[in-house]
Amino acid sequence: MKNRCPWPSEDTLMIEYHDKEWGVPLHHDRKLFEFLVLEGFQAGLSWRTILHKRENFREAFDNFDFNKVAKYDKRKINSLLKNAGIIRNKLKIEGAITNAKAFLQVRKEFGTFDKYIWSFVDGKPIQNKFKSLKELPAKTRLSDQISKDLKKRGFKFVGSTIVYAHMQATGMVNDHIVDCYRRQEYSS
Repeated sequence: MKNRCPWPSEDTLMIEYHDKEWGVPLHHDRKLFEFLVLEGFQAGLSWRTILHKRENFREAFDNFDFNKVAKYDKRKINSLLKNAGIIRNKLKIEGAITNAKAFLQVRKEFGTFDKYIWSFVDGKPIQNKFKSLKELPAKTRLSDQISKDLKKRGFKFVGSTIVYAHMQATGMVNDHIVDCYRRQEYSS
């Protein structure tokens, strides 16, 4: 049996997410946008809840095509508010649309969102060496800095805790605990 971080517990979808995605350095703009949207919807909820609705979110949000999401209108918002497969929170839905527009502006300025977001860590994941989940921070000075910059650029639902979760999910920080088999794969 593989030794992994304990947070997925016995949930097979969470285990698969941990084993295949969480903490893997991600450099694809559409996937970075997907995680930004999903982390925003997670605010006040568990990641398990969001992960189990992920496919519904993908379908509802045009596979996280930020070009399409940026053009959503009131009719699309109303449609999303009726979609029981996602989190039907008007502020979060409107936040995703606002973020798509801000995402496009960042791409215009930097070429890609990837270049922008990874510049905060000089293009290399931060290698943490936590021995237990209790040691993992909810936010850091760096996530505070990124959150502040994102907000300045017009992003919504990007508080420091959400940003840190995004950094963990997209591999900007390696927060696999030291005895997790996945940690070594992304250590340098």
